[in-house]
Amino acid sequence: MLDALTLDQMRIFATVVEVGSFRSAAARLSRAQSAVSHAIANLEGQLGLSLFDRSGHRPALTAEGRALLTDIREVLLRVGALKARAHGLSKGVEIELSLTIDVLFPSPLIGAALAGLRRRYPSVSIRLAIEPLGGPIAALLERRSALAITVGENFRDPRIAIEALTSIEAIAVVAATHPLARACAGRSLTRSELAEHLQIVQIDPTPISGAQDFGVLSPQTCRVTGQDTKHAMILAGLGWGRLPHWLIERDLAEGRLVRVATRALGRNAQLPAEAYLAHRLDEAMGPAARAFAEALARLCAEEVRPRP
Repeated sequence: MLDALTLDQMRIFATVVEVGSFRSAAARLSRAQSAVSHAIANLEGQLGLSLFDRSGHRPALTAEGRALLTDIREVLLRVGALKARAHGLSKGVEIELSLTIDVLFPSPLIGAALAGLRRRYPSVSIRLAIEPLGGPIAALLERRSALAITVGENFRDPRIAIEALTSIEAIAVVAATHPLARACAGRSLTRSELAEHLQIVQIDPTPISGAQDFGVLSPQTCRVTGQDTKHAMILAGLGWGRLPHWLIERDLAEGRLVRVATRALGRNAQLPAEAYLAHRLDEAMGPAARAFAEALARLCAEEVRPRP
């Protein structure tokens, strides 16, 4: 009987779980409620299992239903990816390429990859957004972008495929005029000493992080919505914070910023984070997206960064 299972039954099952009731699933799928109930009953009959406990006000997953939910979602994801790949193979060049890039990723690399893309596909329009933390993944999940670049290991989703690109060095810095710059001369500061000073912190504009803080050591914070603002506030001497090396290399070389001397923030006050190219499993990359991804991977591989 398992050979009689259909993708439609699995989609209906996953939708009922997602929205919480047969009635809501029927509305979501533009089906009659009786059709949804019938599909679930047929699925249960073919599996020989009860997937929902219907004794309460709303259907609740049984233990068997919970056990099979992951498998069914995986099947639907893989089928979506197969359809997307087939569609991608058959379609022409995109009209527009939409990208969402993590604020920590080097913008010169993005510019170089896009310049190469324009030479190859001059008719493709480009929509580029720069967002922090959960923004790039949210853009993919909300279908605002075809491709994204995310940095770090804190944001993952089973619907998103990722490929490692390069490592980004985030450095804890402070303005040369700040008291911390003088305090760390010739010695390493403790975590408690850092906590006595204001830390400039990037806000996640999405709910993906669940309001979780990343790398916050001080109870005194100034929370900002953009990396340019964070950079400017640190340069102004308001507080200390982490910034990517590519952005502040000149500030360090010319003495406007100095590293915060402490072992609490990584060796030499810096921590590496991996950057990943990301896209939805169920949406294949078109020719322009693939060309951009290949160019960016090549540039990352060829890049020779100055050693701090």
